[in-house]
Amino acid sequence: MAKLFEPTKLGDIAIANRVVMAPLTRNRSPNAVPNDLNVKYYTQRASAGLIITEATAITHQGQGYADVPGLYSKEALAGWKRVTDAVHANGGKIVVQLWHVGRISHTTLQPNGGKPVSSTSKTAKSKTYLVNPDGTGSFVPTSEPRALETSEIPGIVEDFRKAARAAIDTGFDGVEIHGANGYLIDQFLRADINDRADQYGGSIENRARLLFEVVDAVTKEIGAGRTAIRISPVTPANDASDTDPQTLFTYVVEGLAKYGLSYIHVVEGQTGGARDYQQGDKPFDWDALHAAYKAASGKSAWMLNNGYTREMAIEAVKSGKADTIAFGKLFIANPDLVQRLKDNAPLNTLDTATLYGGGAHGYADYPTLETVAA
Repeated sequence: MAKLFEPTKLGDIAIANRVVMAPLTRNRSPNAVPNDLNVKYYTQRASAGLIITEATAITHQGQGYADVPGLYSKEALAGWKRVTDAVHANGGKIVVQLWHVGRISHTTLQPNGGKPVSSTSKTAKSKTYLVNPDGTGSFVPTSEPRALETSEIPGIVEDFRKAARAAIDTGFDGVEIHGANGYLIDQFLRADINDRADQYGGSIENRARLLFEVVDAVTKEIGAGRTAIRISPVTPANDASDTDPQTLFTYVVEGLAKYGLSYIHVVEGQTGGARDYQQGDKPFDWDALHAAYKAASGKSAWMLNNGYTREMAIEAVKSGKADTIAFGKLFIANPDLVQRLKDNAPLNTLDTATLYGGGAHGYADYPTLETVAA
């Protein structure tokens, strides 16, 4: 049996195989509260070695898209408890992705219609998803943000800490801090976004300060072995860019090495797009990034993501390039993806028209091998 299908440990989390369900925004949690449909969707995919939930807002301010779940109301926590209980009852493990979108939001989604917050007051060249009065959804430009005051940043860190505690109390096996894809932490990291003049702007050390303050707070609250982080060094998602991502993210992973996190989740290339996407003057060296982490005595599991096929995943884990592989779109269309990959069975075709918003169709009604055979 290929090593991809063998059990392992991600820090304090023992998993049955190395096939991970990536975080996938699906916009099916009205009022930011997980519901019966969400319970069914995640339970169907409990054979994954690990499920990483869709990105989940740590506060109302952290919300950036319509009908995505939160971790900041009693109703949302009760909804998530039903999800974690169901996944565990079906033998699965599940962590929640902690999300603050920063400037990738809209005033209609913010408390009292306020401006989204960020490292900057520059508007992102990006869009967010809103629900129209007739119930249909559409993508609209993000709103102009305001730069966080220096005095506000400890409150953001505290919001991450409180959300991590709420997650563990709600039954999650751990948390993944969202440091990727042009959201708040990434907005601080990127030289082409962060134009601050305080201790959170300018040098790489300053731009990475928020990331490490969040990691510090979360690991002290719930333990490093149940804390992970996601990074996306070269993605242009949500208007994210940096002219020297190799130097920036080498510094980041070297700093992360000391924590003993559950895993480091690395998106290779353009999120959901080209694996060879390039920012800066030269191609990004992914092997060098991993080597820098290990040279800094990093021992956390190394999770890779973006466009992996069965063959690529098997080889990456066999060679030691990765400890686990996260699959996104394949898990949307194939709730029993682990079995299909094991058996080299045909895969369902993804219905892209149903990715965002809607009901069970294209969400919780994809067939398994078992149902097809019946």
